[in-house]
Amino acid sequence: MSEAEFEGIVESRWSGGASPFAINSKKLGMWLFIVSDSLTFSALLISYAYVRLETPNWPRPFEIWPAIAKSSFMTFVLLSSSLTMVLGVNAAFKGDRKKTVRYLIATIIFGIAFVLIHATEWVTLFGEGVTPWGNPWGVPLFGGTFFGLTGLHMLHVTIGVAYLAIIAWGFGKGKYTAEHVEVSGLYWHFVDLVWMFIFPMVYLLSVNPK
Repeated sequence: MSEAEFEGIVESRWSGGASPFAINSKKLGMWLFIVSDSLTFSALLISYAYVRLETPNWPRPFEIWPAIAKSSFMTFVLLSSSLTMVLGVNAAFKGDRKKTVRYLIATIIFGIAFVLIHATEWVTLFGEGVTPWGNPWGVPLFGGTFFGLTGLHMLHVTIGVAYLAIIAWGFGKGKYTAEHVEVSGLYWHFVDLVWMFIFPMVYLLSVNPK
């Protein structure tokens, strides 16, 4: 094999640009963020599970109605937002700007609905005397772990709503590409996936047996 042929093969694999692993920098950066944030949520969920198992009198305050029904509806809202996000990414790669923006707006509306429903749940718990520092059931860590986990997740959803709003505006104006939409979708699906762990661990396992 001549030197020119060898150089041609090397050039065809990677020309020394920004994508040595066939992934653009935006997507790689988001994946790195997701991995690091996954470690954070994993540590919190494992800590929650440990504290719960080591506390024999851990409270089980959530009744089927309205607490579990409300959290189940929030789960449905997030799953619906994942569907609209997928449709938005698909429309973006097809070059349909109007449809992409509509799906992103629908995803944003679902995200806002989730936050608002969650906020009403917090208000109800505050009214019952549940705070991050104490609660009527005598296990202070219950409030701390509940508000810590759900609060951090709700913060991620709120940031995601703002992020999607920026992407929807920029894509509609032609300033962002389909890759930007896809990367924002990775973040949103991650946020939804985290809730799929919080919902059963924090809510379904704390159903009031009465």
